Amino acid sequence: MTQTIQIQDQNFILHPSGTLFWQEQATLLISDVHLGKISHFRKFGAAVPQRAIYKNFDLLDSTIAFFDPKVVCFLGDLFHSSLNREWVLFEKWVKHSDLKFILVRGNHDIISPLRYERIGIQVVSELISEKFLLTHHPEERQGYFNFSGHIHPAIKLRGRGKQSLRLPCFFKTQDQLILPAFGKFTGTYTMKKAKKDEVFAIADDIIIKI
Repeated sequence: MTQTIQIQDQNFILHPSGTLFWQEQATLLISDVHLGKISHFRKFGAAVPQRAIYKNFDLLDSTIAFFDPKVVCFLGDLFHSSLNREWVLFEKWVKHSDLKFILVRGNHDIISPLRYERIGIQVVSELISEKFLLTHHPEERQGYFNFSGHIHPAIKLRGRGKQSLRLPCFFKTQDQLILPAFGKFTGTYTMKKAKKDEVFAIADDIIIKI
């Protein structure tokens, strides 16, 4: 179940995959996929199933099919580290698509931009569209609303007694919205909600406004 919000007279759909669809621009925003991280873990002996490598690609396919965007914009940390076998899978995945792909570089994006450009992905340090600023690290800039990632935001919910639950979330302040990590082996950072902040938690396949 998705949830639609309005920011500066534009419509954005929050999806349980952690993606954000900008309706007027037909653009899908995705942050912190961290492709290659599972292969990196497996290389150093972590007991991660081989099948887990394909989960990110399956989720990318299903989310793109759901929204049918014209543009996919990755808000940084698309690939976790240096090249490994997941790059080959990613290269094949991109070549089978006719979408426009943009990568806003993040701190983990150490692969040469030339490799991305060879497969048709535009690489930028930031992107400005309308009154919106798209970056990897959260940034405050006067006159712009910022979409970013990097932090892998989560919210901690407390129940009766000592029960608690931590859920990944979209974290919105007055001038900023931080997307949750798309990758499933990324970890999270628990945010503290101020009175005016808005939090949209992801619980299984549902977006819940906290």
